[in-house]
Amino acid sequence: MPKFSVAGLGAARETYAMREPDISSGIRSARRVHSMANLWLETQRIPAMRKMNRSLVLFCVLSTGGALLFCRSLLPSMTEAGRHAVPVEHPRLLGSRQHLQQLAKERPEAYARVVRVPRESDADEHSKMLSLSLVCAIDRDAGLGRQAVQMAMRYINGPIKTGHVTFGHDLALCAIAYDLCHEHWTRQEREKFHDYMNKTVDANVQSETHVFHNGWYGYKNWGIGLACYATYYENSRAPAILKALEEEWRTRAAPALELAGNGGSWAEGYYINYWLYEWLFFCEAARNCEGKDYYEDAPKFFRNRAVASVFESYPGIGQYNSRRPVPMGDGGGRLFGGDRDKALSARRILVNYFREDPSHQVVHAFNESTPRSSVGVYAYKDFLWRDATVRNADLKTFKLSHISRGAGYVFARSSWDEDATYFFFKCGDRFTAHQHLDVGNFMIYKYEELIGDGGHYDSFGSTHDVNYHLRTIAHNTILVHDPSETWPGIRAGPVSGNDGGQAHSWPHHNGAVTDPAEWQKGRDLYDIADIAAFEDRGDYVYVAGDCTRAYSPKKLAYFTRQIVFLRPGTFIVFDRVRSSDAAFKKTFLLQAMKVPTRTGEHLVVTNGKGRLFIQTLLPTDPQVTLVSGSGLYSYGGKSYPPEQNTGPAPECCIEICPSRQSDDDYFLHVLTAAGASVESAEKASVRAEGQNIIVTIGKTEITFTTTEVGGSIRISGRYARFMNGILAEPADSFKR
Repeated sequence: MPKFSVAGLGAARETYAMREPDISSGIRSARRVHSMANLWLETQRIPAMRKMNRSLVLFCVLSTGGALLFCRSLLPSMTEAGRHAVPVEHPRLLGSRQHLQQLAKERPEAYARVVRVPRESDADEHSKMLSLSLVCAIDRDAGLGRQAVQMAMRYINGPIKTGHVTFGHDLALCAIAYDLCHEHWTRQEREKFHDYMNKTVDANVQSETHVFHNGWYGYKNWGIGLACYATYYENSRAPAILKALEEEWRTRAAPALELAGNGGSWAEGYYINYWLYEWLFFCEAARNCEGKDYYEDAPKFFRNRAVASVFESYPGIGQYNSRRPVPMGDGGGRLFGGDRDKALSARRILVNYFREDPSHQVVHAFNESTPRSSVGVYAYKDFLWRDATVRNADLKTFKLSHISRGAGYVFARSSWDEDATYFFFKCGDRFTAHQHLDVGNFMIYKYEELIGDGGHYDSFGSTHDVNYHLRTIAHNTILVHDPSETWPGIRAGPVSGNDGGQAHSWPHHNGAVTDPAEWQKGRDLYDIADIAAFEDRGDYVYVAGDCTRAYSPKKLAYFTRQIVFLRPGTFIVFDRVRSSDAAFKKTFLLQAMKVPTRTGEHLVVTNGKGRLFIQTLLPTDPQVTLVSGSGLYSYGGKSYPPEQNTGPAPECCIEICPSRQSDDDYFLHVLTAAGASVESAEKASVRAEGQNIIVTIGKTEITFTTTEVGGSIRISGRYARFMNGILAEPADSFKR
């Protein structure tokens, strides 16, 4: 038994970390020490006790010979952020056995579904292994425990994976089985896991190093972190590996979330639905195991993430009682998949953490509209994270728009009804690989997608991907065609098309930057767009974006976009575009989900129960081209069809150009979303008065200026000038 100095449980933890894995007598003594620490840990699960304990004394360990004494201490190292020693007992990643058994009593329906999963032959490896481990720990089922160990040993006895593969997922599954089924592992099996873990970590020091990319969190570090906590006192390297992870998080990853995730969305786009749940799983394990609060390190992201996730969901409940997230960059979620349940579970975890915050109580109400995971074998997610004791707030009274400044995203809805009109706008900077060349892009949804995201993510770097899917031509923004413009290799793919779109001029072929420090060094390259204005006045939303720097300066002097959303369903889009050469053709793009028909002066897109009326007010004599069918994925005499169909995508690209080109061109469109039974939309008119362009729709009059971003509106008997700036920041001031 080693000697302990009077340095609190933190010192005891460090002392144990230096010991050899086989320390059975020491572990027995340590368990006596930690029985008191675990009592303190359990009180942390009760908010009132947690608050009280922060003002109480903490325990430290004294040793004289072999005797252990507990004393009171007020050591700064223990009081800062409420950290404490990692419990010796297993399980600990998801709380103690008693805690899990209590959950089973409190959530019997969800737990009954978890119990059924190990017997489901079609359950995926992840769900089966986690469910086996949970039931083993809660019911002390040795047979299920051995099954989980045997599944883990298939990974452990396999080859060491390296690079852009999910080695972290494998580590995480093994760590969960190790922790929850600990007594069912033989000594030899445990040692093999320690060796497998250490070799995997060593082999992947240079893997997944970009902290703006999902791989750092989901492919790699959640699994490494869980493995460290699971083996903390038995694998002598675990504490040091965990310390290195935390340092990299503090200095690189947390600042990345604060920069590209300010406001709760993530610049990488849809991929957040693939990795965030896993990272939050690890964050919860860190809170359980030693009171380390990763959420406090990136408040601009975590305090807004659950709210942003709500706004990233299209209205309506779809297949298997799931909600579809809006497409942003790669991914897109057009077809039903487990990523929808991961988004739900991630919101639940954050709601549980911020349970006293009124906004998160609204998110809880939103979550409860789909109370069960849509994939049956994901019952463990409901069991672990659905806490019905969180207060429900009134969703109907919640704000109807949200801005995530880090990603450059704006979301708005007409209401919180499931048939609401929905709007998304993007005007943000460049950070990582899965982003598209789509600054200025917007989408409109009413019952179904009406204006969507073009192309298919058939594979990363495919011919279709690099010439169409990620390029500007597949989005709802502006093309400026310089015949001499060329693009470098993108994603190491074969680029041959000049679509007239945005530039890809970054040093890395993926357009990725490693971390915030490197981003700041190359800010002139990566800071490509700004949301210049945003305000929500109830009956209208106004947003303006400067998209200029996303294009080559050789062809474009400026491109600004202003959008007014008149609730419940009308959008006025005004674009100012100046090219460096009047001969460069400018094109306004709309990706229509269905080929439009013409009704009088309107183009009409009908998709399912939804309909969109399109009025072009400027240019005054437009050239309108509908590109569909076999020509949809073709331009410049070349064709770039996708290798696979990833789900319902826009079937027509609407291209609108001036009949005569000039240095300065203005595009003005009125888009009206309605139900498919609506036969017509209110006709809009436009007139020019000097430098002002005035749009009239019924009793509403909107004025834009051709010389700068800005303007005014007359609506509901009042006059207002549009904001020059952001009216309201995300709610990032809440403190637990």
